[in-house]
Amino acid sequence: MIRVAGLFAGIGGIERGFQEALGDDGVSTVLLCESWDAAQKVLEHRFPDTDIHPDVRHLKKLPRGVDVLTAGFPCTDLSQAGRTAGIGGSASGLVTHVFDVLAKQAKRRLPWLLIENVPNMLALDNGKAMSYLVQELESLGYRWAYRTVDSRFTGVPQRRRRVILLASVREDPRSVLFADDAGQHDAGELAEDAYGFYWTEGRRGLGWAVDAVPTLKGGSTLGIPSPPAIWHPEGEPGRRFLKPSISDAEQLQGFPSGWTDVFDDSSRRNGPRWKLVGNAVTVGVSRWVATRIAEPGDSVVEEEMWDRSGRWPTAAWGSDGKIVKVAVSEFPLREPYRHLLDVIEPHSAEELSQRALAGFWNRLSSGNLGRHPGFREHILADLGAAIA
Repeated sequence: MIRVAGLFAGIGGIERGFQEALGDDGVSTVLLCESWDAAQKVLEHRFPDTDIHPDVRHLKKLPRGVDVLTAGFPCTDLSQAGRTAGIGGSASGLVTHVFDVLAKQAKRRLPWLLIENVPNMLALDNGKAMSYLVQELESLGYRWAYRTVDSRFTGVPQRRRRVILLASVREDPRSVLFADDAGQHDAGELAEDAYGFYWTEGRRGLGWAVDAVPTLKGGSTLGIPSPPAIWHPEGEPGRRFLKPSISDAEQLQGFPSGWTDVFDDSSRRNGPRWKLVGNAVTVGVSRWVATRIAEPGDSVVEEEMWDRSGRWPTAAWGSDGKIVKVAVSEFPLREPYRHLLDVIEPHSAEELSQRALAGFWNRLSSGNLGRHPGFREHILADLGAAIA
């Protein structure tokens, strides 16, 4: 039985993945620490037998016998979409408390530590955040490995890149993170009947994705969602630009539909649910990690020493000051793929409003983005008199 404790637990994406991989007889979630009351409500509902702690800053110790400590710490200060204040920012800087907890476990160092965050931390300030994480881990005697992965490898149609950092004192994290490699995604496997993009952008980027949505965002705590849009070229005029529902978004993150449907007040357009789902860890990613922790494999990658110049590589491992660059794809596996229109029902999905579409067109038309054949033409046709 693997005992898991989760810090910055969100809605339990990592822990849900461990459950799916190992079953109720193979894993026990003994502690979840989360400060946001909305996320706490989801955790209390979905993990009813687990102790919920409200603040990592005041967590004095872990339960006895923890095998895996997880920490999807806030990415607000590290992501390109966030404040980019760096690892010392008020949100992302909370990761220091993970190492405080580990230091208190000095007499029994944990078998495994799992950290998840955005790839921008490898580049921001020349990877200052990753340098900090590695330094803290090595000071506590842990060896480590990390890998950038794309959530599409789990079969969900969401292009979401995240760094998975795994550390251990007595185990070799390479046997988990580098035991599988399926190569890059085969574009020939993708359907060409739906394309995801962000209608809130247009001048500098679209987040364009074929047969997938771009990375889901958190939206706001006030219940203002920030869903991507979907272009369905084969749809009827007026129904070619759609938005996923919150239930769709849950599935795009690998959760069962309705995972966050635990609130009494649904009058504010799903309340905090969009932010909860957008901030979550894709379930299938942690399912893969848990499977490999239970059954380690042989590393299948090519390696070379890294000279520490510039941004950090997309995958590496190290210990005692040594850093080894790893040549590996972002697709450890290729689980059966759910096409975007297998998740989003085009006949019932909400349409992107004329106002939203017009605002997007105003931004798009000032630049050279969105040149996929038919895309701009369909926007203009669906707007019709609205821009005349």
